[in-house]
Amino acid sequence: MPEGVSTESDADEVVADILTDAEAEPEASDVVDDDGDEDDEADEDGKPARSKRDEALTNEGEIAADYIEGLLDIADLDGDIDTYNEGGRAHVSIITDAAMLVGRNGEVLEALQELARLAVMTETGHRSRLMLDIAGHREKRRTQLQALAAEAIADVQGSGESVRLSPMNPFERKIVHDAIAAAGLVSESEGEEPNRRVVVMPKA
Repeated sequence: MPEGVSTESDADEVVADILTDAEAEPEASDVVDDDGDEDDEADEDGKPARSKRDEALTNEGEIAADYIEGLLDIADLDGDIDTYNEGGRAHVSIITDAAMLVGRNGEVLEALQELARLAVMTETGHRSRLMLDIAGHREKRRTQLQALAAEAIADVQGSGESVRLSPMNPFERKIVHDAIAAAGLVSESEGEEPNRRVVVMPKA
């Protein structure tokens, strides 16, 4: 095979390295109940703090996008990268057909997100709550979780008994908690990572 031609096994090795590197790095906590927004007061230059915050988030997205683009180049994988700010977070979305970048149960996606956050922290000196999505995985998962939450709500309302769901990551638990609260029920998380789960309880 000519030199410089990447193979599927090369991409697999890059993915394996990503998982190894993410496990070796200190974990950046995924805080779900603090959007990190600054007050809307003006700064010393008279510039609204909200605008300053948006600029910081945009910068985070650009740093993460450059980092991810570099990884895609190394793995010789195609993907279009989009960045935007929403909910007090920078978001980076990769449009690609490379399912290996998502991994089983999103494990490669989660590792890439941690590495992207660490890349941002290295550049800015601040922890990032950046959210990464690949091939629409998180949006698809959001739909699935909302349906799962609806089933749990119906079970709790019908039986009056608590329902324990399968273990989820912080992103997934936040979606379920929000759906439960919107239905007027109560939920809490129990257990330790990576086996932390949501418990749906009847309203007291």
